Amino acid sequence: MFKKAGNKYGDILTMLLVVLIVVILGIVGYFGYDIYNKNTKTNNAQSAMAEFEEATKSVRKKKVTNTVAEENPDVEELEIIERENVPNESASGTEVVADENTENTETPKVMYEGYEMLGKINIPKTKCEYPILDQVTKHSIEVAVAVLYGPGLNQPGNTVIVGHNYRNGMFFSNNKKLQKGDTIYITSATETVVYEIYNIYQTTPDDAEYMRRDTGGAREISLSTCTDDSSARLIIWAKEKI
Repeated sequence: MFKKAGNKYGDILTMLLVVLIVVILGIVGYFGYDIYNKNTKTNNAQSAMAEFEEATKSVRKKKVTNTVAEENPDVEELEIIERENVPNESASGTEVVADENTENTETPKVMYEGYEMLGKINIPKTKCEYPILDQVTKHSIEVAVAVLYGPGLNQPGNTVIVGHNYRNGMFFSNNKKLQKGDTIYITSATETVVYEIYNIYQTTPDDAEYMRRDTGGAREISLSTCTDDSSARLIIWAKEKI
């Protein structure tokens, strides 16, 4: 009798041990995949941003040259910058296409994950640095951040940039750590503009009033993401730092 009871108790312990091992393996596998997925997306984003910088380098140089010419009309000789040959496709899957609508200075279109890359965002405090894509879709904001509304990067008015809060450090996960006075760098095809945060608040998911706010002609951005419990939206306003 005692032998049967002992065997039964041993079987229960064995089953519990097996269940515990399965649970541990599941947890390790989940976090392992999450780390791998995060590293892969981060590496792809870094490669895309490097290619964007290279592809648009001549455009930025051209703008600097034109600015110097406007500020110094007596300068007789200016540097002539030739447009660089950029490959149409790279190892990271980023495609570069010349913009046929430009006249004197062609602005290449850099494609990332099937979307046009308008520029990049860099928030030093949270070490957030990702491509900014031209459309908000389910897939686009799984690989980068994207413009939801507004005149465009570094243009007068309010441009809204949306990013996920995955709570693992990716995209806008750490926006809750930002404070008034912190800086955000937005790089477009032609320039990098520094913005300073001046308003942070939470609102309902269906509130869109902040998108259409009047900036009085100033260049501003709004960052939008979910709160940690996904019950509200965390909104950050930043204006060009002059």
